[in-house]
Amino acid sequence: MANIHSTALVDPAARLDPSVTVGPFAIIGPHVSIGAGSTVGSHTTIEGHTTIGQNNHIHSYTSLGAAPQDKKYAGEPTRLVIGDGNTIREFCTFNAGTVSGGGVTQVGNDNLFMAYVHLAHDCHVGSHTIFANNSQLAGHVHVEDWVILGGFTVVRQFLRLGAHSFTAMCSLLFADLPPFVTCEGQPADARTVNAEGLRRRGFSAARIAAVKAMHKALYRENLSLEAAKIRMGQIAEQTPEAQADVAMMLDFLAGVGKAGIVRRRARAAH
Repeated sequence: MANIHSTALVDPAARLDPSVTVGPFAIIGPHVSIGAGSTVGSHTTIEGHTTIGQNNHIHSYTSLGAAPQDKKYAGEPTRLVIGDGNTIREFCTFNAGTVSGGGVTQVGNDNLFMAYVHLAHDCHVGSHTIFANNSQLAGHVHVEDWVILGGFTVVRQFLRLGAHSFTAMCSLLFADLPPFVTCEGQPADARTVNAEGLRRRGFSAARIAAVKAMHKALYRENLSLEAAKIRMGQIAEQTPEAQADVAMMLDFLAGVGKAGIVRRRARAAH
């Protein structure tokens, strides 16, 4: 294939669309599949049972599909699956899944992963997300669509980040982050809603107002979680166009585990 640099090592069993470009000194293993229009940068290693879709741009020194960093892993043929249109910058590491975690690390479409991002085994990332430099996910983390992680964000294992949520730089998450919520701090502290992000994505003023009302019920009215859910149901009745947004929030809260959700703490006076 003319698109593969002469110094790259591509296993003959690998399945690469003829339009795929592979840079110098890249290594691609036998169980790898890469779709049309994708590019692989120099010195990148793609191994394991890894499937990569179309129009992905993988930059230099990236490691995709390596064995999970889990002591229980015994060489099972677990997978890494990446969708279409993703940009993966330098020195990113995405590990394959584990049997106990479902066997798949999954990435959706149209995501931007900046340099040094780590996705541990069995993570599931949706679509249209942005992971700034050095964002790190421990194992089994689920990140929904349109999430933005600030640089050096660290997320503990088994947590969930709801759609349209946002973390500030150097955030440390020990609990689930509900949809639409922004957070900051170590440990992360819920602050407000991602209103600017919602405006950029075409949310109407009424929908944004409903999201703010949900945030108020969850964090500012001193309600129990169950009482906050009831209040959110009332918000859906009052703003019919926000019913899907409320349903998404309620569905997320129904799945909250032992870690709970990121809470709001009062800031110390200065």
